[in-house]
Amino acid sequence: MRTLRSTLLASALALPLAAPLALADTPEGVLVVAQNIDDIVALDPAQAYEFTSGELVTNLYDRLVQYDAEDTTVLAPGLASDWEADAEAKTITFTLRDGATFASGNPVTVDDVLFSFARVIKLNLTPAFILTQLGWTAENIDQMVTAEGNTVTVKYDGDFSPAFVLNVLAARPASIVDSVLVKEHEVDGDMGNAWLNENSAGSGPFKLDRYAPAQMVRMSANEGYFNGAPALDSVIIRHVAESATQQLLLEKGDIDLARNLTPDQIASIDNAEIKVETYPQAAVHFLSFNQKTESLTPPAVWEAARYLVDYEGMTNSIIKGQMDVHQAFWPKGFPGSFDETPFTYDPEKAEQILADAGIETPITVSLDVINAAPFTDMAQSLQASFADAGINFEILPGTGSQVITKYRERSHEAMLLYWGPDFMDPHSNAKAFAYNSDNSDDSYAATTTWRNAWAVPEELNKQTMAALSEADPEKRLEMYRDLQQKVQKDSPIVIMFQAAYQVAMDDDVTGYVNGATSDFVFYRLVEKG
Repeated sequence: MRTLRSTLLASALALPLAAPLALADTPEGVLVVAQNIDDIVALDPAQAYEFTSGELVTNLYDRLVQYDAEDTTVLAPGLASDWEADAEAKTITFTLRDGATFASGNPVTVDDVLFSFARVIKLNLTPAFILTQLGWTAENIDQMVTAEGNTVTVKYDGDFSPAFVLNVLAARPASIVDSVLVKEHEVDGDMGNAWLNENSAGSGPFKLDRYAPAQMVRMSANEGYFNGAPALDSVIIRHVAESATQQLLLEKGDIDLARNLTPDQIASIDNAEIKVETYPQAAVHFLSFNQKTESLTPPAVWEAARYLVDYEGMTNSIIKGQMDVHQAFWPKGFPGSFDETPFTYDPEKAEQILADAGIETPITVSLDVINAAPFTDMAQSLQASFADAGINFEILPGTGSQVITKYRERSHEAMLLYWGPDFMDPHSNAKAFAYNSDNSDDSYAATTTWRNAWAVPEELNKQTMAALSEADPEKRLEMYRDLQQKVQKDSPIVIMFQAAYQVAMDDDVTGYVNGATSDFVFYRLVEKG
């Protein structure tokens, strides 16, 4: 621990957040985090759809099955101790864990599960689509999810693998709420929505003590947590919008973690008592070629492009600490990822590929890019490296909405953008990068394939849907790896990088887990000292 400068921090934490901060080590058993939390709109798991709210829901609630802090790549038992899938009947039957309780002390029952799922569907707020893809509606939910004794049977309507359904049920809106407590706070038929946006009713490792919008969140340990009580007594997340202020607080010892430092600030830290951890994130960054542009349709152009990206040059400079080289559509760290990176910057090889295919150069292409760092810097790097083989990019910077609008209209030529999954199942990205069964202009699809007007070969379309319905979990993951390898080799979408996230923290902090999505931020295993 750092030398104690004051014993007043506990009192300071109780003061209004605008008050001057005492210079002190943080209290034992309390993790103090500085983070920009003004993105929170809702904390109710039936409504929460923002990054920070996703983190909080994960620490306050459990699901029947879930990815946990101990290994974020393994789908583990949650409130269900085990389950049995029947792919032919399209059902999965879950047996509830014995002795699990909510933070309120109420036991977790099958009624809570039925209520929680029906509540999401009937409220029909933003994340409900994740569950409704199982064929659930307000009219049929009582028939699709049923209970008998200590078991809950989930039915689904679609040609889905049980593994896909399990990943859907491990997503945020499938969190189980304390139906007894929530019903006590229902107002005007809102099913407790208003109350749950300021309070919690979960069985997770923490319970919500206080939430003050754009000020702070305080969670305390749920001592009765089925998987073991957290090592910490509490977690305090303070809203600190300015990254420079976060760095100052960390260096003074007034916080334990700084969540929003810039790469420049990370690089400037010169303090032996502060460490920086880097965590791969789910977003993959790509360069894509619209197949409505004739000069970009030859596969030789796609192949050459893969050798014209200065992968190492960018990750060692302009995007250092922000991205890592990754060349497949499913992020590293997720089950089913394909992590081989066969392409390197080799302009001579690219020139030869183009020459062998009879491609006449130079080729001039407009490149749309979001007008913000690091995207404009990346575009300039691509402009320089592609010019080595006679492909000249004219950079067209625009706001995020302008760029995405052009992308959705299929009116771009080349596009520098990124993509992230809606939930942790490889189909979420396979459908975006390896499937396009109708390439017509009037058949809009929110996929990279359709937006780039790529008529995906029928073989890949069939393989994508076959993987979705494959019942054998390991065989299914291998099918997705094969899909990624094929798209990696031959596609007008050049996947280059995977986002990375850096967190600076006191060197006494251990056990912090920041997985590839906001749903995988865990405080349960954190210890200090």
